[in-house]
Amino acid sequence: MAVDFRFIIIGRGMMGAAAARHLSSMADGIALIGPREPEERKAHHGVFASHYDEARITRTFDGNLAWGTFAARALDRYREIEARSGISFYSEVGCLFAAPEKGEQDYIKRALTVSRTLGSDIETIAPLDLRRRFPYLAVDPDFSGYFERRRAGYINPRALVRAQTRLAEQGGVSLIEATATSVRHTGSHVEVTAGGRSYSAERVLVAAGGFSNFHTLLPRPVDTRVMARTVAFYELGEREMAVFGGMPSTIVLGDREEDHIYILPPVRYPDGKTYLKLGGDTEALSFSQLEDAGAWFRSDGSASERDHLARVALQLMPELAGCPVTSAPCVANFTPTGYPYAGFTQSPRIAVLTGGNFVAAKSSDELGRLGAVLLAEGRLGDQDFGGELTPVFG
Repeated sequence: MAVDFRFIIIGRGMMGAAAARHLSSMADGIALIGPREPEERKAHHGVFASHYDEARITRTFDGNLAWGTFAARALDRYREIEARSGISFYSEVGCLFAAPEKGEQDYIKRALTVSRTLGSDIETIAPLDLRRRFPYLAVDPDFSGYFERRRAGYINPRALVRAQTRLAEQGGVSLIEATATSVRHTGSHVEVTAGGRSYSAERVLVAAGGFSNFHTLLPRPVDTRVMARTVAFYELGEREMAVFGGMPSTIVLGDREEDHIYILPPVRYPDGKTYLKLGGDTEALSFSQLEDAGAWFRSDGSASERDHLARVALQLMPELAGCPVTSAPCVANFTPTGYPYAGFTQSPRIAVLTGGNFVAAKSSDELGRLGAVLLAEGRLGDQDFGGELTPVFG
């Protein structure tokens, strides 16, 4: 039978929109299915996405070669995407890692090795110089710094998704603003139900992030843990901007994993206010049902986690004292392999792209390209770490 589309991509987030853009240069007959961001988060009872935000750290400094490579490939395309779409999303303000002499040095050593492989320029900053160079950061005297000045900073994930979607549509992709609720392999093609309508395709890529298992989108669920995360926002005034206005993106590795923290530079949000955002690695709540994940996204996150982040923040950045603090929910989608999934399911016509492991925003354009290659060519080669990205199913 004739199908409506050759390829359908489900998920209009950072990976799915990127996959649609890349695939539009490889083939015709493509549809991208996904809802727009809800206007009222706390009144919304459908699916959500963690890219509904204004800032994510981007860097190539990483202790894993695959993740570092994905980030470097994506970063090298940021300016082209901005120029072609007319949408700015990348601020190259640099990224600073700060770490104690004891604790995370194995990670730092691996990251320095990966950086040499990728040709990234990482400046090592001695403890005595760290506080002088970055006076906003009150780390202990035994902390060293690792500063990536170029190919690092932060991206606006909302704007990046808009840019990817605009270029995909310009490339001929049909945008269907609806939530996909069913994907079914019929033998000769795939049937997708979205927004009460049915669409057929030769192949489908499910790129629905943490919501990939919450509808009948896959023949079998992928093995992932969808974990709750809380982020804190410090509202900054003129006094604080004088202190923090020129800071890079910052990641502080503590002696314990629960003390790790990431800090975004001051960013203006849609409400007109400027915030410094931070988050950590603490997680205690996981979701296996759409209703539970939705309830989390409608909340303000965890009050206890917000308080923990605030304590760490004030230790590291005393100048934040007195600033109003708010919080928001997020989710992290973890795989047991530590890698994203990009591969076919039990059906040779249904592929999956998911598993950001809380570090994928910066790499989303490259992960989307891998999803596009997977659909168009049927496999990923070693140069794309295809073996490492094999999905695991529950």
